[in-house]
Amino acid sequence: MNKGNFLVLTFVIFSFMNSCTPKNKADLIVTNATVYAVDSTFSKAESFAVVDGKIAATGTTREILKKYSSKNIVDATGKYVYPGFNDAHCHFNGYANNLAQYADLRGTSGPDGVYERLKTHREKFGGDWILGRSWDQNDWPIKEFPDKTELDKLFPETPVYIVRVDGHAGWCNSKALEMAGITAATKVQGGDVVLNNGQPTGVLIDNAMGLVSKLIPEISTEQQQKALLVAQANCFAAGLTSVTDCGLDKSAILLMQEMQNRGELKMRINAMLNPTGENFEFFVKKGALKTEKLVVNTIKLFADGALGSRGALLLEDYSDDPGNRGLQIETQEFYDKICQLAFDNHFVMATHAIGDSANRLMLNTYGKFLKGKNDRRWRIEHAQIINTDDFAKFAEFSVVPSIQATHCTSDMYWAENRVGAERAKGAYAYQTLLGQNGWLPNGTDFPVENIEPLFTFFATVFRTGHNGFPKGGWHIEEGLTREQTLRSMTIWAAKASFEENEKGSLEPGKMADFVILGADLMTATPQLVLSAKIESTWIGGEKVFDGNE
Repeated sequence: MNKGNFLVLTFVIFSFMNSCTPKNKADLIVTNATVYAVDSTFSKAESFAVVDGKIAATGTTREILKKYSSKNIVDATGKYVYPGFNDAHCHFNGYANNLAQYADLRGTSGPDGVYERLKTHREKFGGDWILGRSWDQNDWPIKEFPDKTELDKLFPETPVYIVRVDGHAGWCNSKALEMAGITAATKVQGGDVVLNNGQPTGVLIDNAMGLVSKLIPEISTEQQQKALLVAQANCFAAGLTSVTDCGLDKSAILLMQEMQNRGELKMRINAMLNPTGENFEFFVKKGALKTEKLVVNTIKLFADGALGSRGALLLEDYSDDPGNRGLQIETQEFYDKICQLAFDNHFVMATHAIGDSANRLMLNTYGKFLKGKNDRRWRIEHAQIINTDDFAKFAEFSVVPSIQATHCTSDMYWAENRVGAERAKGAYAYQTLLGQNGWLPNGTDFPVENIEPLFTFFATVFRTGHNGFPKGGWHIEEGLTREQTLRSMTIWAAKASFEENEKGSLEPGKMADFVILGADLMTATPQLVLSAKIESTWIGGEKVFDGNE
């Protein structure tokens, strides 16, 4: 055989052997997509394969189909794939319980609208209490706190307890106040019983709310399980695959874990602990807990109240309420004690701080323990109003600012009235906060705000209402870019819970949590971002929501 024939024969044999090489088996292949990996280079791909719930490979459709075969191939038909959205600050369990117990008062245009919804809820569900959530006097013509007069007329013998949109004020009738033993003389550390003409109006601020809320019967375990599954379905429909639940007790966490173990609760949850002795003994002193779907490594505290109810702790008086600087929820001794516990047991601290004084308080408190640069990832939740002298402390102590951008667009209509133009320069300052450490997590704080992560994206980038007001965005210089925003809702949110090596980006070896959308968030118009359809949501390569069903 001459040399030429030998080479031809060798090539034919090699080609035949190569064509017969078996492909790798994949559980799922997604093709013909624009895949935003959200990796370090913000790369894009066209296809990827999933094996055992994790991303096995990414590439072009041709490359993936050449290397992998699967009985489950999803043709994305040109649509857009993102890592599953991760809400870095919400109240998942509270949202679930609200679905089971509370009348929805969001969007009411005045007290009369509240009364009508309460009557409807009462007729439909009955019960020993009348409960509601999400009224906001800032949306009403008269932007003052309501009182109990009409509630007493409508429901004289049934206790009423309805929570303000931010969760930092409650509105009660006389029956509820009587059951709680609340009078004009009642004083509460870190709270306030609002008076008018020397008598309780029915409005309770921050810690005073607990005097009534502790009397409300807990829902049954069966009701809670059903509510969690409804809440999960709503999250999946919004494209959420992970949530951080900011403040839970032992019983709620163990119920969630039990449901996860049974395969019912598929949502990945970072569960922050309420500061209770039971939580400290069961979780903190045993060390951080981490499973595939549950992380428990954080203690959640409150430094102050909310801006809308004038409970946020300010360095100077409220511009629209002279003599009031808000509320410090706990003592310095308490914050020091819990921070020491967290530091000694390698737990994360996460503290709600909205006002500039509250943020300074917690930055200085954290600094006593952290002392300098570190990788503890202690967090300040909200970080809404920062004195210009304090921004650098986030970098100095590697403190993570955890933001919720929809608070900005909800509050922008009245925030400047509360704090004045000068302090507003350090409010909702997301680009400045991002510059401190180079990353930050983003969430919604639902049910305070709407559950939709696409609303978070919209608010972070455009900083307007859904109607486009104000044109050009409110303090748009503090908005984040589209890439920064997507990172804040995915990989940076995962990093905040020490899970960036397992999820948050679509890279080989990471969990196949992703969402398919009908819009390119990197180029879509504001209105297209709001109306973008969630085609499907996937966790570990399993479809958990189908928008076409």
